[in-house]
Amino acid sequence: MRRPLSTKFKLTLWFTCFMSLLAAVCLGLILIISSRVAQSQAFNVLSMTVRGNISKISSVDGSLSLAGDFSFYSNDVYMLIYSREGALLSGQTPPSFPVNTELENGVSRFVPGEADGFYVLDFWVPSGWEEGFWLRGVLRSPDRDQAVDQIFLIFSVILPFFILTAAIGGYFIAKRALSPISYISGAAGSISEGRDLTQRISLPRGSDLEMQRLADAFNHMFARLEQAFEAEKQFTSDASHELRTPTSVILAQCSFVEKHGDDLEEYREAIDVIHRQARKMSQLTQSLLDMTRLDLGTRQLAREDLDLSAMTRDICEEQDTGGRSISLEASVEEGIHMEGDAFQLSRVIINLLENARKYGREGGHIRVRLSRQASREDGSLAVLTVEDDGIGIPAEHLDKIWQRFYQVNPSRQAGAGLGLGLSMVRQIVLLHGGTIEAESEEGKGSRFTVKFPAL
Repeated sequence: MRRPLSTKFKLTLWFTCFMSLLAAVCLGLILIISSRVAQSQAFNVLSMTVRGNISKISSVDGSLSLAGDFSFYSNDVYMLIYSREGALLSGQTPPSFPVNTELENGVSRFVPGEADGFYVLDFWVPSGWEEGFWLRGVLRSPDRDQAVDQIFLIFSVILPFFILTAAIGGYFIAKRALSPISYISGAAGSISEGRDLTQRISLPRGSDLEMQRLADAFNHMFARLEQAFEAEKQFTSDASHELRTPTSVILAQCSFVEKHGDDLEEYREAIDVIHRQARKMSQLTQSLLDMTRLDLGTRQLAREDLDLSAMTRDICEEQDTGGRSISLEASVEEGIHMEGDAFQLSRVIINLLENARKYGREGGHIRVRLSRQASREDGSLAVLTVEDDGIGIPAEHLDKIWQRFYQVNPSRQAGAGLGLGLSMVRQIVLLHGGTIEAESEEGKGSRFTVKFPAL
């Protein structure tokens, strides 16, 4: 199979061919311009010489009279004097000049000869009413072949050096321009072989903006791949860790019933335990899947203009169940709208309320407040606070509550959750461009504050 040409070689070849073509065009233009300049200069010399001798011709008693400074050869111009009938009276024609060339008054023209051409200019010099003389100037045309040979000689010396310099310069320019691509390719291959997605491509200083953008695109791709692999590892680790306990319980119950199950009541108790653990496993698996989708961005938000005030008020009414004798007080400012996913935002409010009721004080209170707040940077903000007067969170644990499966002390409260609620809440808030903060004092309660960009 024929090996393809490298991009550097193609660019160098194209650049060299282009410069060669450009040099050929320049050579042609120089030849054309030099020919026209030589012709124009010859006509100027001829006209100046002939016109300068017109005043030096006169007629005395019908005979030709020439001034003393009249010259029959000046500035390479041959001066010829003809009679009215066209007979040569004075002067010598240059060799190979066609003697039968017609006389034309005041017309500069080119007359071809046997070997070379001639530039000719004629003037009628009157003497009286009908008499007079023809003054003709003849200038041999420059040797064009000699001029062309000189130009070609100059180009034959300069052009190879010019093309060689252009080829070498083009190669080094192409090599320098494409060197970041080789660097990026090598770095990407090294990252792929080492399977270390934490590495990034860092171009040398002075690299082109386009190459920097390409490196940034690769780094972004590696970051996404790293995030995907980390999410997969996290999901696998979390699932294996959290499913170990319910699986062990289920296996233990099955083993116990197989060995000691003597009556229907023991079977029912075992099935009830297995049922509870299976529900926990199902809930855990669904929560982990939701978290993974949020991490990877595969769970697209269905953004719409949402009446956050109405949603908060409705959810508070639904969640005010009176469980654990805890009352719920809601203060909702009307007319607060935002752009977001209604389902995901409802999960935020519900999880915060369930968390407050779960860890709230028996017979205590939950206070929910939604208001609009002006912000210099973000314009208008929707501020949601959920506050309880429950057991609170120790200060040393406050920055860890957003971690998956983290629970301050699940044994302190019956019915403690999976430890995924607050982590999921924070992820949803961040996806909506918001922020969430937690304040708590042990034994006095906790307050969660969520801020969203409002419309």
